[in-house]
Amino acid sequence: MKTTSLLSTSLAFIFLLSACRTADGFAYIDPSNGSIPGSGKKTEKAGNNEQQHNTALPPNCDPQLLQEHAQFAYELADAARLEILPYWRQSRHTLGQEIKVEEDRSVFQSASPVTLADRAAERAMRELITERYPQHGVYGEEYGVIREDADWVWVLDPIDGTRSFITGKPLFGTLIACLYKGTPVIGVIDQCVLNERWLGLAGQVSTLNGEPIQTDGVVTLDEAEMYSTTPDMFKHGDELNKFDAMRQAVKTPHYGADCYAYALVASGFGADIVVEADLGLYDYCALVPVLQGAGGSISDWNGVKLTLQNHKISKGRVLACANENLHEQALEILSKPSLESSELLDESCMTLVDDDNAPSTLFPVTQNWTPWVGGIIIGDMLEQILHHGL
Repeated sequence: MKTTSLLSTSLAFIFLLSACRTADGFAYIDPSNGSIPGSGKKTEKAGNNEQQHNTALPPNCDPQLLQEHAQFAYELADAARLEILPYWRQSRHTLGQEIKVEEDRSVFQSASPVTLADRAAERAMRELITERYPQHGVYGEEYGVIREDADWVWVLDPIDGTRSFITGKPLFGTLIACLYKGTPVIGVIDQCVLNERWLGLAGQVSTLNGEPIQTDGVVTLDEAEMYSTTPDMFKHGDELNKFDAMRQAVKTPHYGADCYAYALVASGFGADIVVEADLGLYDYCALVPVLQGAGGSISDWNGVKLTLQNHKISKGRVLACANENLHEQALEILSKPSLESSELLDESCMTLVDDDNAPSTLFPVTQNWTPWVGGIIIGDMLEQILHHGL
């Protein structure tokens, strides 16, 4: 009986996987509405979010144009996929890796990798924009800025999370934002390998593959699961001190997901907060409509809106939370004028963790803290074994 039951379960699972795949191995996403054909049913959880999205159209923004541009954003994402997927899990030589050096950036951002896939994807998107909307502006990570003062500006990050991409980890994404007079009104997060596409539109509920989504966060920091790409993105001094304070305040800090962490928060998949710094405009504009349309809150560390005009004063510091309660509590820490290291743990309570994303970062060793080492979360008991032996 047990064998028969197990066989039936296995066959049902295989059938479910087959039903979600085409001959090419991926479920097709309809670019007109972002849905997988036949999946128009709303989930009960997401359906309850219709009154909770906390964003609205900017004054004089034409709703019909917004819908037209949203459909075009899907075309851009499709074009980027075609350029990126042939490079997925290819050799370093095939990827054509180079290091892009930038001054006055954090340790993490001062020398970042770029590949042929990054450049090809952005070129493809820029060509489509120039052909369809020659009067629109473009702000891209790889090929710079044109017509930044246009009413409509497309902000592109072809591969957000290139370090994940070049190491075969599917936690990167293509970020496509459309700004109206500097305000993000359309946001797409596209994960081409996992075939996941998030869409956020100002004034509307955000979707994942056409299905409405809703955040599902806890209400206090000490219960929260927090993401950051790496501790090395925070500059030493006040910025790192504030991040340390956040790391101590939450239940568990996690690392290494780039834009995918924001999508997890928006979808209610168990992540509650993302805290990051030293981001480019292209790193966060697409995230704003997705988070807000799912019921989340996103701003800089002082609660200032994330817009083209505010980028310099925000300094690339981003706080995204599943709800307003968490957002207000996090702002109490991050918006303080300054935090001295003496307000945190002293160095006798710190240990050096050897991590590929944080090769020289000091982390507090506390009862509830679980470090990220080599891409694996290690719990308290295993941590003691690693540090002190059996």
